[in-house]
This record gives sequence, structure tokens and C-alpha cells, in this order.
Amino acid sequence: MQESTVTIKGQTTLPRDVRLALGLSSGDRVRYVIQDGEVRLLKVQPVATLAGLLARPGRAPVTLDEMEDAIARGASGDTPA
Repeated sequence: MQESTVTIKGQTTLPRDVRLALGLSSGDRVRYVIQDGEVRLLKVQPVATLAGLLARPGRAPVTLDEMEDAIARGASGDTPA
């Protein structure tokens, strides 16, 4: 378990192992998520890193009609054709 001390200004140094685990380097931003009395520390991901996240190489894009059909099937409980 890693520990650090909070200064009078509310600052702390993230231990090396924590920085490595999150892939943090100088200038990176972190987000604090408070949930059920615990704090999770997350590395902020720039929106640009999402580019291509949903890419489906070798597959044609889904049309709006296909999307609407899939939504309708899901809402009715039908299985895909």
C-alpha cells in the first residue's frame, strides 16, 4: 500500500508506483471520484484518444435503418435475424 503526506496547502506527491500504474507523466491531469467514502484516482483521457474506438475494420458501416431495426428488436425482446 502506498502512502504520502498532505502538506498545509493540501498538496501531496503521488508515489512512483501509483504514477506508473496510471501511466502518469508530468503535465497529465487526474480526476478524483468520491464514492461511498472512498476516492478513486483516474487519469484524465483526452477526447482525441477516443478516435477509432468503435472502428470495425473490414465491416461495412451500419445504416440508420439497420440501427432502428436493431433497437426495435431489442425493445420487443426479439432475437437478431
